[in-house]
Amino acid sequence: MRAAIYFTPDKDDPLTLRAAEWLGRDAFDDRIVRDPDPIIDVLVSGPVRYGFHATLKAPLRFAVGKTLDDLDRELAAISQRMQAFSLGTLAVTRLNRFFALTVQATLPQLLEIEEEVRTAFEPFRAPLTEQEVARRNPQSLSERQQTNLLRWGYPYVGKDFRFHMTLTNLIVDEDEAAQVEKRLRSQFSPVLETPVVVDALTLFVEPTPGAPFYVHSRHPLQSGMLS
Repeated sequence: MRAAIYFTPDKDDPLTLRAAEWLGRDAFDDRIVRDPDPIIDVLVSGPVRYGFHATLKAPLRFAVGKTLDDLDRELAAISQRMQAFSLGTLAVTRLNRFFALTVQATLPQLLEIEEEVRTAFEPFRAPLTEQEVARRNPQSLSERQQTNLLRWGYPYVGKDFRFHMTLTNLIVDEDEAAQVEKRLRSQFSPVLETPVVVDALTLFVEPTPGAPFYVHSRHPLQSGMLS
């Protein structure tokens, strides 16, 4: 089993519904939500397994003596001490040859919540195995990202953190990328004018290696939203 702490909007949020329709699966109930589409299914084979999300604490195996229930209780307690805030509107963006929804600017609140979640839940994480390190292709990472990978189990933290909600696999062909971007803008444009609020932290679980991640629990942050 692995667990991860993500941000994702509420199950019935229009953005969640649009994303589930695009990916083909609703991670809240691990339910297929559209008919197979050979073109889209090839594009989303990676993102659909992880579910629609932005990473705050990357998937971890549990350290000795730590359990899912322990993590869930700690996440509930920490969430009660955090205050909701607005990300502003998101945009369809191409990042390193894959598409994602990203923020217009990285807000201080985002960096603070990433650091707090990353550090608070580090005691729950078992060290990466050599195979897990190798899967990250460390030779392709910067020196700082390699250090992050060994220290935190994930290369894109701290100064390398960038909020993104992945929508596709890597797309190398530029003509294909242009067509995919057009489809994504059509799919998400009806909801991209609405600001997105980080109003909860969500615990996702991978029950067995390679299985789809699903939402285990969602813990609301304090109201009285910061802008």
